Amino acid sequence: MKRLAYFFTYPLLWLLSLLPFSLLYLKSSATFYLVYYVVGYRKKVVKGNLRLVFPEKNEAAISQIAKQFYRHLCDVVFETIKSLTISEQALRKRFAFKNLEVLGKLHQEGKSVLLMCGHYASWEWSGILAQQMPFKGYAVYKKLDNPYFDRLVKKIRGKYGASIINNKQIAKVLYKSFKQGEQSLTLILSDQTPKPWAYKEKQSFMGIDVPVFVGTEELAKLLDFAAVYLKIEKVKRGHYEATFVPLAAHPKDVPDYQITRRFLDEIEKQIRDQPQYYLWSHKRWKHRHHNSNQEASNKAS
Repeated sequence: MKRLAYFFTYPLLWLLSLLPFSLLYLKSSATFYLVYYVVGYRKKVVKGNLRLVFPEKNEAAISQIAKQFYRHLCDVVFETIKSLTISEQALRKRFAFKNLEVLGKLHQEGKSVLLMCGHYASWEWSGILAQQMPFKGYAVYKKLDNPYFDRLVKKIRGKYGASIINNKQIAKVLYKSFKQGEQSLTLILSDQTPKPWAYKEKQSFMGIDVPVFVGTEELAKLLDFAAVYLKIEKVKRGHYEATFVPLAAHPKDVPDYQITRRFLDEIEKQIRDQPQYYLWSHKRWKHRHHNSNQEASNKAS
């Protein structure tokens, strides 16, 4: 059944990817109306998250951000499909890196880098970075249940030379890479929600106390890899810019969990500035520490 689903879906995705961006965005706009007004995909989750982190906003403002988010989400889906056939030249024009010298300096110093990224703007196109730096590129992902789509995701994300590694294997892979003297650059989505029984640290994220993922920081300290935030901004429809924000050049000298705090501070600034580009359909706050005053305030709003 999984194989049948793949062989039925893949040709459709490939044909869609051949369309010019102008037609893809027309389809994205039509999909928005279907997803938001007809299907209502995770609308309760999205608006619940927005009310939780923006208790000061009224319902009209919450609905406006939600609609903007769904429009952006549909764009990202079609942009990911376009990744199947987009050329490197075209992608470089649409996903630009502003200060590559930050990574260049770290490479000259003999450092490997953990690139901390959030579910913000378009992280899917960041794989083009592997073609522009001398590091050995890695990207961490969560394995899909369908093995055929799993291979497709790895193919798309590794199109420009990065090795796509299961999140359960990345520590072992990077340790081996480190022992071999390889300089690596690894992209890790670091705003994930850890299991409620497996987390080591709680911190405030958008004003809400939640378990936080500290695996990236622990790897940085263990292997003495520099930690850098990949700040991705949406310039306009289909165009993004990424800036490298140093978090810790020498992680072992930084107090525990402060690298994670710095990462959260950076992504919070982006969310507060342009909230529509964060992945609000993700249940990021489901394991939050419930504060009765805070919850009462949110319900009142």
